[in-house]
Amino acid sequence: MGKLSGKVAIVTGAAMGNGEGMARVMARHGAHVALWDRSDSVFATARAMQDEGLSAKPYKVDVTRFEACCEATDAILQANGRIDILCNNAGVARLANFLEMDDNLRDFHFSVNIIGGWNATKAVLPSMKARRYGKIVNMSSVTGPMVVDEGMSAYATSKAAIIGFTKALARDMAKYGINVNAICPGYILTPMVEHTARESNPSDPQRVIAGIAAGVPLGRLGTPAEIGELAAFLASDEASYITGTQIVIDGGSTLPETMTVGA
Repeated sequence: MGKLSGKVAIVTGAAMGNGEGMARVMARHGAHVALWDRSDSVFATARAMQDEGLSAKPYKVDVTRFEACCEATDAILQANGRIDILCNNAGVARLANFLEMDDNLRDFHFSVNIIGGWNATKAVLPSMKARRYGKIVNMSSVTGPMVVDEGMSAYATSKAAIIGFTKALARDMAKYGINVNAICPGYILTPMVEHTARESNPSDPQRVIAGIAAGVPLGRLGTPAEIGELAAFLASDEASYITGTQIVIDGGSTLPETMTVGA
């Protein structure tokens, strides 16, 4: 029996990366997982999970549209009778210096990273509230709440906002037995990171990744599966007394006070 046996979970942005990692780990812990993503690749991800004997069902959902979130939520409730877990993972990141960023790019970050989680939560929460049970895990980042690099003004702002949303929602929903927490990842080896590495150094992308890893005290990037294990813990009854907080999972990358060159 897994820690999530019989639970019904939604993971947004589940076609790849951290979302896929969360979906796979939760399914391995016994959950039936609904994979939401705006990309058609969510169907291939779900099929791959099903081929491994995991309980997964894909839904093509654009979380920036509240109506789409409601339609998918209704379908899941009709099929399963309840929703126990919501992981708000869908997110985007585009680099641009503040003065060079147009309003469309700014709003793109806010609509997906902030409004997307807001919409999914608002669609799912009434059923959780009625049952007086639910686990909500929001994907923030160390970028924004703790650290930041150049060109990340929109992304950092959106991820910092998720912390405020998590705390406010946790306070509102505590009396209904609903736990709300956030995860703050550091450098995770996702397809997006690999793509960026290939763009930065097409002849040797591994050198880019090794350079990033050199700045992490544990000496490597994290994996989507490790994000998944943390999410599964927060979504389980083992974490029943944890709410309104954020947990950093970054291999210690935010620990150094100064950067050591050439170490």
